[in-house]
Amino acid sequence: MVVLNGMSRYHLCIEALRRVGEAPGSRAPERAPALIAECEALIARAVAYSREHLEDMPEIRDWTWTP
Repeated sequence: MVVLNGMSRYHLCIEALRRVGEAPGSRAPERAPALIAECEALIARAVAYSREHLEDMPEIRDWTWTP
């Protein structure tokens, strides 16, 4: 559901990378386009998995905070 609402960790990462380049005087990371593409691929993978299995991928579903 978080992915469908555009608020997943991947969406937030993409938004941060885009905004870094917009800030006055800041330098956007050279790898930003590649990182954005990687996040978009992970979003597509998560959506495809959830449509096929009707649940989140195990690495998302079973994720917990570590000490």
